[in-house]
Amino acid sequence: MEKKSQHQSSSLIRKTDGEDFSDLNYESGFGNSFSSEAIDGALPRGQNSPLVCPFGLYAEQISGTSFTSPRKLNQRSWLYRIKPSVTHEPFKPRVPAHGKLVSEFDKSNSYTTPTQLRWKPVDIPDSPTDFIDGLYTMCGAGSSFIRHGYAIHMYTANKSMDNCAFCNADGDFLVVPQKGRLWIATECGKLEVSPGEIAVLPQGFRFAVSLPDGPSRGYIAEIFGTHFQLPDLGPIGANGLAAPRDFLVPTAWFEEGSRLGYTIVQKFGGELFTARQDFSPFNVVAWHGNYVPYKYDISKFCPYNTVLVDHGDPSINTVLTAPTDKPGVALLDFVIFPPRWSVAEHTFRPPYYHRNCMSEFMGLIHGGYEAKADGFLPGGASLHSCMTPHGPDTKTYEATIARGSKAGPYKITDTMAFMFESCLIPRICPWALESPFMDHDYYQCWIGLRSHFSYEEADNESDGELTMWDMEQRILCA
Repeated sequence: MEKKSQHQSSSLIRKTDGEDFSDLNYESGFGNSFSSEAIDGALPRGQNSPLVCPFGLYAEQISGTSFTSPRKLNQRSWLYRIKPSVTHEPFKPRVPAHGKLVSEFDKSNSYTTPTQLRWKPVDIPDSPTDFIDGLYTMCGAGSSFIRHGYAIHMYTANKSMDNCAFCNADGDFLVVPQKGRLWIATECGKLEVSPGEIAVLPQGFRFAVSLPDGPSRGYIAEIFGTHFQLPDLGPIGANGLAAPRDFLVPTAWFEEGSRLGYTIVQKFGGELFTARQDFSPFNVVAWHGNYVPYKYDISKFCPYNTVLVDHGDPSINTVLTAPTDKPGVALLDFVIFPPRWSVAEHTFRPPYYHRNCMSEFMGLIHGGYEAKADGFLPGGASLHSCMTPHGPDTKTYEATIARGSKAGPYKITDTMAFMFESCLIPRICPWALESPFMDHDYYQCWIGLRSHFSYEEADNESDGELTMWDMEQRILCA
């Protein structure tokens, strides 16, 4: 249990502009039941909702699943706060309307195309733009109204949120910063999230984003009607991939005092609504439960790879998955391509050419990507939809073949690419298709692939010597 010194001041303890994110404490674990209090004794003992809570606090539950969800899937937390979150004026449509957020994808607001798409990094605006105004939807499928589907967003911002908090009633956000740290104040405490880390902000939690490094850019996957979980490890065993203990949860921290004109901005059905109140929503003195925001450093991921022949399927690098009712089929997987050793023999080591029943949205946090020698840049993105062919570009293919089968083990370094993969076919927003950052020449990276087909039989090795692998194959064929 997190314990902090008794609070005595009647002023704000810490400001939401992130003046004091320097010494944060976290709890560790994935899916655990946590408890945290900013004042000793603030958590009720032996029950959730006593007649009078310690220190005169209000008890408030936030439910991430239905009451009757199976216990192993049930997610909820109890928050003990200075004033309850219901204390606000009525919600009104935000003016001006945002216009570039979608949570229900259909022909009226989005389009389909089987063409491979790629975007260059979007410029960060010069005019003051906070996280809310800098957020825009790229593509998605399904609907938040029917509680099934997803949306993929990006953000560019240069200004911290001021005297306001954001609340997403539609789904869970998985945030992937690419440029600039995010200082995120939540009702459970504070998170510092740097490029190379991710944060998950569950549906319904109020949060505010500050930008200590100024200009910032990143990616967001939003899922409707479910929550992320760790993938099963199967034959890998008990250890590997993302370790539960490396996921970090904030500890209790709170503000008190008057905040006149404080605005709650709520995303509801893809539209933004605002409500005024006279206090900070970050007034939770203590909390306990398993429905919480969390973060993860993806450099701690333990990757697995082939050690003899062939390139492994990308699913081996799944960090988090949002499953569907169909076993092995994901509403959305978060997959990474981290630094790792490449050692396969007699193998085309980059990712293979592929047509997939799943749809793949890729981003690049830093460095390069092993399947694209040119054009795929940090902060950029690509989309390969269901059954759309994709794979290494011409330069990557030719360079790999030129190295031949004598290429020794080498380490793939200076890279961190990722993929949002879904079983649902995405519809693309018009502003994404019409973006000045669309790479209209993307297809050219494959046009140069020439035929290497030949009827002439040749040994695998250029010096004519047969390897053990060659001899085994000939014996099998015979």
